[in-house]
Amino acid sequence: METETKRYDMHTHTRASDGMNSPSEQVRLAGERGLAGIAITDHDTVAGVKEALEEGSRLGIAIVPGVEISTRAKEKDIHILGYYPDIDNELLQQRLASLRATRDSRNDLMIARLQELGLEITLDEVIAAMGRPLRSGESLGRPHIADALVHKGYARDLRDAFDRYLAEGKAGYVSLPRIAPLEAMDWIREAGGVAVIAHPGLYGDDRLVEEIILQGRPDGIEVYHSDHGPDEEKRYMALAMRHALIPTGGSDYHGVRQGEVFHGELGSKYVTADIVQHLQKKAASRS
Repeated sequence: METETKRYDMHTHTRASDGMNSPSEQVRLAGERGLAGIAITDHDTVAGVKEALEEGSRLGIAIVPGVEISTRAKEKDIHILGYYPDIDNELLQQRLASLRATRDSRNDLMIARLQELGLEITLDEVIAAMGRPLRSGESLGRPHIADALVHKGYARDLRDAFDRYLAEGKAGYVSLPRIAPLEAMDWIREAGGVAVIAHPGLYGDDRLVEEIILQGRPDGIEVYHSDHGPDEEKRYMALAMRHALIPTGGSDYHGVRQGEVFHGELGSKYVTADIVQHLQKKAASRS
């Protein structure tokens, strides 16, 4: 496979957060899709990275260690991707654990809010709907709650659960104070990684995105994403060029829930080897 034709999906989630596949399953699927590599970017955890690295080594699939950190700016949830951080960095682990604790508190409050709305649902039922216990370092998210709502008959499918109850601004949504995007970027860089603004098209505020770029000086921005159309790709590529950012991309694959793929199919959005090498070199310069 020529370097320029090698494809890398730089945004994927495993069941270490809110994906459906184990890290090993994700890597095997990447091989079946003809990908040269994938990034493991679970929400506020790196718990799935080592398993993916082992399976990638066995199959010859490149694995980019990563994380997606949840932040908040001007009443909007902003996600920051980190590539090539030292996943054994003790301070990073402590910081991510604090974010998961906030997420756990948010989940408790969302369950309470849903109960106030008359929905008979408990956190134990949310975990039961997963079909397995949560492991150390794993993260529970809104898609897990959505699954339970579907199983209980309160929603038709995942999208309906979000549209009715769980999307930002809906009756069951709860937001707790989170760190700022700039702080997440610092955490990533202090752990030897590179910081990238995830899916800017989902925020509906390009002025805020550019403000974050000017203040935080990220290393890159996610130009290619399953929820970006051609206009967004063109706009964010221009933004990347204007601010000398590395243009990244990935599917944001979460697996198949209730017969539907959340965000996009694995490998449907990708970058080529030159982008991955650029990210790797940038991270190496910080080690």
